[in-house]
Amino acid sequence: MQDKKIGFIGLGIMGAPMAGHLLDAGYAVITSDHRKAPPKPLIEKGLAGVRGAAAVAREADIIILMVPDTPQVEDVLFGQDGVAQGLSAGKLVIDMSSISPQATKDFASKIKGMTCSYLDAPVSGGEVGAKAASLTIMVGGDPKTFQRALPVFEKLGNNITHVGPVGSGQTAKVANQIVVALTIEAVAEALVFACKAGADPAKVRQALMGGLAASRILEVHGERMISRTFDPGFRIELHQKDLALALDGARSLGVSLPNTANTLQLFNSCAAHGGAKEDHSALVKALERMAGHALEDA
Repeated sequence: MQDKKIGFIGLGIMGAPMAGHLLDAGYAVITSDHRKAPPKPLIEKGLAGVRGAAAVAREADIIILMVPDTPQVEDVLFGQDGVAQGLSAGKLVIDMSSISPQATKDFASKIKGMTCSYLDAPVSGGEVGAKAASLTIMVGGDPKTFQRALPVFEKLGNNITHVGPVGSGQTAKVANQIVVALTIEAVAEALVFACKAGADPAKVRQALMGGLAASRILEVHGERMISRTFDPGFRIELHQKDLALALDGARSLGVSLPNTANTLQLFNSCAAHGGAKEDHSALVKALERMAGHALEDA
């Protein structure tokens, strides 16, 4: 195992199980414990805590970030006592957060200026994929650096693609989030329509799963909509952030994304009604409010 010590910053819904898989694979995993105590199950597996992100970078060969948004990545990397202050030549920084592709390029340039390597490697698959080590990982960066990181990625996912140069992973993730959001919206529309027309939405979903409309989102998120299980998962506020990245990028490219914009407005409505921290399948609530009819009324 060439890179034996891995720093992991961001032990949330996704990051905690990911770090657990690395510990199970025999890596020494180090995190920052100065703001929040690491999860006890990870400590029992051997997770080590040090004081601050710079200390994590000093101890580790590879430093992985899994935090919510672009400002958090920037702060962890370049803020007071940030990763950059603990780097030395030859180390590798991997950002597995979902953030701005342009900011990613800027961050990578600074890290490379310190004679270190950088990959952007956002993931798809949610909490289920993180726990099962079945994440889709979209990687941007130098091919040789990708090969260096591949043994680590293989402990976390099973669909690992080197998309292109730095920033390409984040671009792919934004595209993924467009598809996911619009498909959630389509499933929600279909089930609300069917329910208000008098059909049993659970039976309609079952029927659709046997035809061309079948999808993983109809399977998983359609079930969440019907059973009203909106614990995240993937929070609405994070999908708002991702669609905002898509629209910002589209504006700079001169591309129109009309349905992405409409779906963001539905997420905004959910957040305005107190649902920002619910699972993104709760988008159905915005359509239910407009229809004056909820799936649970079936």
